[in-house]
Amino acid sequence: MALALYRKYRPATFAEVVGQEHVTVPLRTALAAGRVNHAYLFSGPRGCGKTSSARILARSLNCEQGPTDEPCGVCNSCVQLAPNGPGSVDVTELDAASHGGVDDARELRDRAFYAPAGSRYRVFIVDEAHMVTTQGFNALLKIVEEPPEHLVFIFATTEPDKVLATIRSRTHHYPFRLIPPGAMRDLLERNCAAEGAVVEPAVFPLVIRAGGGSARDTQSVLDQLLAGAGPEGVTYERAVSLLGVTDSALIDDMVDGLAAGDAAAVYATVDRLVEAGHDPRRFASDLLDRLRDLVLLRAVPEAGARGLVNAPADELDSMTRQAAQLGPGTLSRYAEIVHTGLVEMRGATAPRLLLELLCARMLLPGAVPTDAAADSAVIQRLEAMERRITNAPAAPPAAQPTPAPRAAALEPARAAAPEVLRPEPARPEPARPA
Repeated sequence: MALALYRKYRPATFAEVVGQEHVTVPLRTALAAGRVNHAYLFSGPRGCGKTSSARILARSLNCEQGPTDEPCGVCNSCVQLAPNGPGSVDVTELDAASHGGVDDARELRDRAFYAPAGSRYRVFIVDEAHMVTTQGFNALLKIVEEPPEHLVFIFATTEPDKVLATIRSRTHHYPFRLIPPGAMRDLLERNCAAEGAVVEPAVFPLVIRAGGGSARDTQSVLDQLLAGAGPEGVTYERAVSLLGVTDSALIDDMVDGLAAGDAAAVYATVDRLVEAGHDPRRFASDLLDRLRDLVLLRAVPEAGARGLVNAPADELDSMTRQAAQLGPGTLSRYAEIVHTGLVEMRGATAPRLLLELLCARMLLPGAVPTDAAADSAVIQRLEAMERRITNAPAAPPAAQPTPAPRAAALEPARAAAPEVLRPEPARPEPARPA
């Protein structure tokens, strides 16, 4: 049975940990200076490298050249604590989800007083530390506060606020973060090159989005795609169908229809996605992601080059054109409507109907559910009027009549004047009788 990618390519040194330089650099500096603390707290989202970093820290502490920021990798301790090594009796890893009671804490406390068998430090890695009960933390409090010289605790948790405050105050706290898309893509490309796998470039953004910033989840998604790949490798169409994401062509048709105010194209796109078996709620979520990218492209034209928008080059060109067609107020209103609709679609029995109603709200700026949305609707109308004025063809200038001389202009009027208007000739007076 083949190892999963996230296990096969688990980092063995701090230099191999991806996207956590704000943690690994201070840790390596402290190890190089010999400043070792008796307790550490690693917190952050799942799959970001907390447990792997705890194992690397234990490896660095017990290396024959250590404490060191670069384990030698050849000594007995480094070989035992390698990512796929057999493990060491001096490094104990506990899952607090199933061993977080007071009895487990007391057993751990009793074992902690024994000196290490063949290493420099006895290390206890407590995973899911937030699952330790209050009584369990109280049982560990004294030994965490004043441990023997040979003892080091490393707590790993996704919810540091649930760790007892008195325990948390006695540790060096290192918060881990989600891995950015750029670093994640580099990691996936290295893994694919090591596996000799062929993956279309358009697939990586889909995998990164599905992984949600977690290295473990993202590599699991890629592992699934590689397992089902054909001779041609992982294609975009195969990834779209397997991951259940919306084809970018449907998103493009929806945005183009909204920009043109073409209701027929918008509702035809909804019908096509339903006929293709796509989830309307997933389509709405992907549409919201697209609107977010368009808002950034509208505000920052070079967002693609700066890494703010992660998309293939051809898709980025299409998105730039769409952002130019829609104003920032219109895009913000669309995003607000879709976001509100996603909340309404949660658990809905007729998601297609709700999606079509969302489209109706976006197509009709006057359809505002509350007074608070009226301003965005007015802005959308103004932007539409500005586009029509800007795109309207210029009218040719009207011909100006040539002025005529006054006398020449009066002649036709005189000729056409009725006879009654003409002065009668003078008549001679009759002779008077003598």
